[in-house]
Amino acid sequence: MSLRIGPYLLPNRLVVAPMAGVTDRPFRQMCKRLGAGMAVSEMVAANPALWGTDKHRRRSNHDGEVEPRVIQIAGWAPEMMAEAARYNVARGAQIIDINMGCPAKKVCKRAAGSALLADEKLVGEILRATAGAVDVPVTLKFRTGPHRGNRNALSIARMAEDAGIAALTLHGRTRADAYKGEAEYDTIAAVKQAVDIPVIANGDIDSPQKALQVLRHTGADGLMIGRAAQGRPWIYGQVAHYLETGEQLDDPADEFQYQVLNEHLDNLYAFYGERLAVKITRKHVAWYLDARQASVNWRQRILRAESAADQKTSLAAFFEQAVLPRAA
Repeated sequence: MSLRIGPYLLPNRLVVAPMAGVTDRPFRQMCKRLGAGMAVSEMVAANPALWGTDKHRRRSNHDGEVEPRVIQIAGWAPEMMAEAARYNVARGAQIIDINMGCPAKKVCKRAAGSALLADEKLVGEILRATAGAVDVPVTLKFRTGPHRGNRNALSIARMAEDAGIAALTLHGRTRADAYKGEAEYDTIAAVKQAVDIPVIANGDIDSPQKALQVLRHTGADGLMIGRAAQGRPWIYGQVAHYLETGEQLDDPADEFQYQVLNEHLDNLYAFYGERLAVKITRKHVAWYLDARQASVNWRQRILRAESAADQKTSLAAFFEQAVLPRAA
C-alpha cells in the first residue's frame, strides 16, 4: 500500500524521520535505497541570517536524491517561515515540512519546534503563512501537545487542515515528555478520525511487528521511523516487506551489512570531506558496533581512528576477525 502527499505517490508508507546530525543526504539516500518511501531532511533554520552557512548549505543539499525532496524548516515567525519556504522551494525543495515537534532545549528556547504548540494562535498564523507562500505541498510534524495536561493535537490538526496543510506527522509524546517513557497512540488515532488529510504515525516504531500494531491501532496512512534506523537502515525494507506479505525477514547477511556501512562511509567522506567526515562517521559506526555487540577494545580501536584509511582498515579487521568467525 502506498501513500500520497500532494502530487507525489510514494512507493510505500514508510518515511525517514528528520534527525538533526543524522539525516543528511548520504543517510537519506541509503535509507531510500534500502526500502524507505520518503525521507525528510534535517531541520534547517528559517532565519535568513543562517542561510549562508556551510551547515545550512549541507542540510539543504538534495543533489541527485530520489524524489520527492523534502526540506524541514524551523522558526517562530509566520513571515520568516513563509520566506524560508519560498527560499527552499526556489532551490529545489518539492515538499516543505514545518517543525513543531522538536523538543530540544536550544530549539524550544527560541519558541520554535514543539514550544510553538503552547500558542495555538501563532501556530495558525505560521501554518497559513507557510502553506500560502508556495505552490508545493506543505506538511506539519508535531507532538500531541505541550504537556500531558494539554494534549491539543486535535485542535492543531484541524487548524492545519483548514490552513491547507497537505499531511500531518504526529509523534505520540508531548513536548514535556521529550523522548522519555513510551509513545502513546490514542491521540494519533483520534487525529486520524478528525481530519481528511493523510496522517503519519511516529514514535517508538522499532520493528515490523510494532509497525503493524501502530497502523492497526491508529488507522494512520503511513509510519515515520527514526531512531530505530540508526545502525540498521535496512529496517525500512524489513517493515515494508512485513506489511506487504506478513513475512518476517531476517537481518541482512553480515557481508551485506558491511557493504552498506562501507558505502555509507564513502558517501560521507565525499559529502563532507575527509577531515570533517571522520568525526561525523563515528556516531554511525558506533550504532553499527552497538548492533553487533562489539567489545570495548574494538570500539576504542575503531572510534579513535583519525583518518578515513584508518577507519576503514579497522572496520575491515573487525569484520574479518570478530563478525565472520562468530557467524560461521
